[in-house]
Amino acid sequence: MQTTANLLQKGQKAIIISFNLDTIPLKLIEMGCMEGHLIELVQTAPLGDPLYLNINGTHLAIRKEMASDIVVEIIEN
Repeated sequence: MQTTANLLQKGQKAIIISFNLDTIPLKLIEMGCMEGHLIELVQTAPLGDPLYLNINGTHLAIRKEMASDIVVEIIEN
């Protein structure tokens, strides 16, 4: 099932499929956020933003708005 990273549930894992952006922000590329990499929602801040993600072994906190541009395929357990 395809969705965006901002809609993942805590502990849910997915594979990055694509980005809804013309250019991927340099911050994401530097932190290893690339197509085909594993992404997991580790924690959500108390007010729901930012999101704390584990992307291919790198922990990254990003705004929910930016996460909505990351298209993922959820891995069924």
